Formats: sequence, C-alpha cells, structure tokens
Amino acid sequence: MKHKFYVGVDIGGTKISAGLVEHSGKIICRKKIPSPVNLSRKKVLSAIVDLIDELIEDEGIKRSALDGIGLGVPGIVDPDGFVISAPNISLSGVNIRKEVKKKFRVPVVAGNDVNLGVLGERWVGAAQGYKNIVGIFMGTGLGAGVIVDGKLLLGTHGAAAEIGHMIIDSKGPKCSCGNYGCLEAYVGRWAIERDIRKELRRGRKSILKKISPPGAKTIKSKLLAKAISRKDTLVTEVVKRAALLVGDACVSLRHVFDPRIIILGGGLAEACGYFILPLVQSRLAKDKFFLKFGKCEVVVSRLEDNATILGAVAFARGV
Repeated sequence: MKHKFYVGVDIGGTKISAGLVEHSGKIICRKKIPSPVNLSRKKVLSAIVDLIDELIEDEGIKRSALDGIGLGVPGIVDPDGFVISAPNISLSGVNIRKEVKKKFRVPVVAGNDVNLGVLGERWVGAAQGYKNIVGIFMGTGLGAGVIVDGKLLLGTHGAAAEIGHMIIDSKGPKCSCGNYGCLEAYVGRWAIERDIRKELRRGRKSILKKISPPGAKTIKSKLLAKAISRKDTLVTEVVKRAALLVGDACVSLRHVFDPRIIILGGGLAEACGYFILPLVQSRLAKDKFFLKFGKCEVVVSRLEDNATILGAVAFARGV
C-alpha cells in the first residue's frame, strides 16, 4: 500500500508549526506550539518530536503511514542536516535530520527555513513553473533563498544566499550577525523599530503610542502597516527608506542571478506588502541594464505562514 502523507515542520524562534501534507501539497491539518525558550537541545528536540506525534495521532495516522518529514530550521544547516548555527533556538551542534529519523524511522530532510520557504513557493505558491527564483523574506531580520535552473543554491556549508548579510556600507550600523552595515541592519523589522524609536526620542510625533497594545515591547509588522494606512509620517518615512533599499538589493540580485521572479515574504512583507511592493517594483523598473531583456516579476508570497511547511515537504519529496 502506498503511503500518502508527509509532515513539514517550521521551527521558529517564537513558535514551531507542523503540517500534515498530502502529495498534492494540500495541508490536511496544522498544529503549532510556542518555541521552547532557554531549554536544552534535548528538550527542544523532544518538543519537535512530540508535536509531530500529536499532529499525526490527531488524524489517526501511524508513523508508518509517513513517506517522509521535512524540517525548516532558522539557521545554517549543512547538506547532511547538521545545524551549524541557530542563534534563536537551542539546536546548534545537532544533526537534527538524524535525531528525528531515529524517532520516526522514515526519510527525513532538514534545511534553512527561508530556503525551504522559497521551495514551497515554487512547488505550490507564487513561483510555480519558474526555474530561476529569488525569495526575500522580510521578518524580524532578512532571510533569502535562491533557486538557479531549478536547483536550490546551498553552497559549501548550506549558508549560500545570506542576502541579509550583504554589506552595503561597512561604516553602517551593527548587524545581528556582528558585522557592520549589512542589509538587514537597515531593513529588518528590528532595524526599522530601532530607527523609529530613535526618532521618537528626538521628539518626532507618531500615532504608534496611541495604537500600540498596552505594555507592548516591540513594534510588530501589523502595527507598522496600521500606522502607514493612517498616513503616519514617521513610520511611512522609515518603512519607505527600507523598501527602497530592498528594491536596490533586488536590482543587484537580478544582475547576479537573472531570476524570472522575485518573491517578497515574511511578516513585514505580508503586513506592509501593499506599500512595499510598488516601491521595490519602481526600483527594478528603473534598472537601465535590464531594459533590453525580459521581464522579472516581483510579487508577495502566496503561501505566507505555510511557505516553510510546504517547502519542507517539497524538499523531502525532491520536487
């Protein structure tokens, strides 16, 4: 009897989501839990395994009914599934592929969460039918994935396409990676929040104080979108500056990879895409080098929160 299901897992710094997925890409059910904070690698692995077990048990499916499991990790994962670095969750130094395979005894694959998100978009999302794709995921930071001639670009250590850490000004602000002047240090949500708070301390006015939830410690993407929709001058200015820098990065990436489509994903792009997308498109339209060549579309992610789950399944299926 042919097995019919895969499990895709999106391991994040704040939540872990898992989906039971048919071969067609249809998600049968989905579960999520808060990410274990300040716990050992062993307990984080146990939480992942328990979540997968709960997911399939709720649907009355045995482990043996799985064709495979795909894991998206927020960090650098080598081709064998060894997590070289995962700053936001205790998985660094773990071969997560082997550990999960021990528990379920089915084929398991693991990769960077954003890389897999781009795979998901190619399989059943906004990039179906395309072989040359750049995905830029604008969340707390800035992640990316690149597909060239139908193959995911991984590099020697699984660390290729770290576009967020391209240095655009070596004298710029310090980035989360420790370098200075990375693209992420200008356009990640944390960088946008930094710039907004800096201006607020200088006395600039904003409706953020009125619309922020009581006790909120961060300025979330949906709040930025709400402020822009209300024509808040400060938020609009800062997000516009970030969007134009992403547009400039897209021009450079087009010159390097010549993609047919560029996908903007992640929480910031999903919440503020109506504002960011036209600015990025305007930058690409002004690229004189590519005026004589074919079109490069820029679109917002179609799969949103399901991109990495579905990309993990696509990776497990080899599609």
